[in-house]
Amino acid sequence: MAAKVSPLAGKTVDPNSLVNVPRLVTAYFAGKPDPAVATERVAFGTSGHRGSSLNNAFNESHIVAVSQAVCDHRRAAGITGPLYIGIDTHALAEPALVSALEVFAANEIDVVIDEHGGYTPTPVISHAILTHNRGRTDGLADGVVVTPSHNPPEDGGFKYNPPNGGPADTDITSAVEKAANAMLENGLKGVKRISYDRALKASCVHRRDYITPYVEDLANVVDMEAIRSSGVKLGIDPLGGAAVHYWQPIIERYKLDAKVVSDAVDPTFRFMTADWDGKVRMDCSSPYAMARLIGMRNDFDVAFANDTDADRHGIVTRSSGLMNPNHYLSVAIAYLFAHRPHWGRDAAIGKTAVSSAMIDRVASKIGRKVVETPVGFKWFVDGLIGGSFGFAGEESAGASFLRRDGSVWTTDKDGIILGLLAAEITAVSKADPGELYQRLTAELGAPFYARIDAAASPAQKALFKTLTAEKLGMKQLAGEPVAATLTKAPGNGQSIGGVKVITANGWFAARPSGTEDVYKIYAESFVSADHLSKIQHEAQAALSAMFAAG
Repeated sequence: MAAKVSPLAGKTVDPNSLVNVPRLVTAYFAGKPDPAVATERVAFGTSGHRGSSLNNAFNESHIVAVSQAVCDHRRAAGITGPLYIGIDTHALAEPALVSALEVFAANEIDVVIDEHGGYTPTPVISHAILTHNRGRTDGLADGVVVTPSHNPPEDGGFKYNPPNGGPADTDITSAVEKAANAMLENGLKGVKRISYDRALKASCVHRRDYITPYVEDLANVVDMEAIRSSGVKLGIDPLGGAAVHYWQPIIERYKLDAKVVSDAVDPTFRFMTADWDGKVRMDCSSPYAMARLIGMRNDFDVAFANDTDADRHGIVTRSSGLMNPNHYLSVAIAYLFAHRPHWGRDAAIGKTAVSSAMIDRVASKIGRKVVETPVGFKWFVDGLIGGSFGFAGEESAGASFLRRDGSVWTTDKDGIILGLLAAEITAVSKADPGELYQRLTAELGAPFYARIDAAASPAQKALFKTLTAEKLGMKQLAGEPVAATLTKAPGNGQSIGGVKVITANGWFAARPSGTEDVYKIYAESFVSADHLSKIQHEAQAALSAMFAAG
């Protein structure tokens, strides 16, 4: 069954339902997680450790343990350069930064923080790491971003980026998680820590202007002069996130005709409209969370927003309103490979297994290879560093691409450059990305895409690990013969954590949720909405039969 949309979705949030920030911060310091309880342990996935202090899932003990584990990992890996750290605007970001600095300084790690104690987007940390490491073989830098991404205001997050600048791979995150939980179990034995006051005064803690180097470098990845000279009118909504103090310097440096529609920062995020389930969530790909900017679509030639750590983008056009992320990725790919002559002839397109097949059709049209990977931006890191990927993106509105000269820009998602790219596309093409997508569908076909969630017990979710084409046994899907049934991504041979079934004009992919008792079904049809519905129902029926068979 698809999730039911709340009657509160898209509406201004009731002040009485906003998070109690003092209570949240108090719980961060006062709460004592019990490592014997699964939900109170460190769970360091590819997006870091996330949770709320209100249920003992993100507390001081977690952060000092994870920070010490990162210090120990650096020593074991021989990482001796600076550790760049940034925070977003969630209420738990500041307390977690305090805890982390107390540990990093005690371990004499050269740690770099924002010079004004401000906010730093995820892509800026990736950019700083790669800029420092360019041409180096030792003294390499890495980084930490304190963010739960677009999650609700009561959540906190803490993620680690190694010297490649991208999300840490499973080997690293598993080791950090294991070490941090061992410290929790032993009463934080092994954690080195000094007071916050001493940490701020320590010679190993450095303050840096993160904004200027990133802003000045933007012209090397986006054609800022084309945007300026065209006079295209831009609307920008940081959604109260970490990019909030970056946009005005960008506008002023490049003399853009742009307006930041709101520069408000409030840890309750009271200015947001509720997401599909009635919760506050800074998801720039959600039409409910983006109601404010969508309502301004006619005021600008193109408008865009970022989530709280600015690694995601939401593009709003006059022609089509908020663009589906898959639609914009298709337009961006078609445009970039036609307007980046210095990219390598063999530069490919990185996409995840659950992203639109429209990307494959665009790639075929422009003569570029597609490398399809499991979900997770970590799979794109090596390709972006080496220049073998010109563009890499996910259906969840996260992407990055190479500099104009074909060298690496970031190896983590960068929602800032994806927004500016929409401005460049509009300026150069004399049409907004929504109009360009309609041209693509007129030529290549119009896809119907959706994701739904279906109930699944923990035992049923576990069955995905042993799923094979033979066990699923699908020969037909929505009236078409099955061309392929995949459990591994064709681009790199890694497990997709589920299954993907493909026909000539449609496909579905199913994966278990990591946090809820549901599995996710992604499906697409190039025939019709009815055909998409048939794909979804037959997918659920086949998976239900597999569950029944055990």
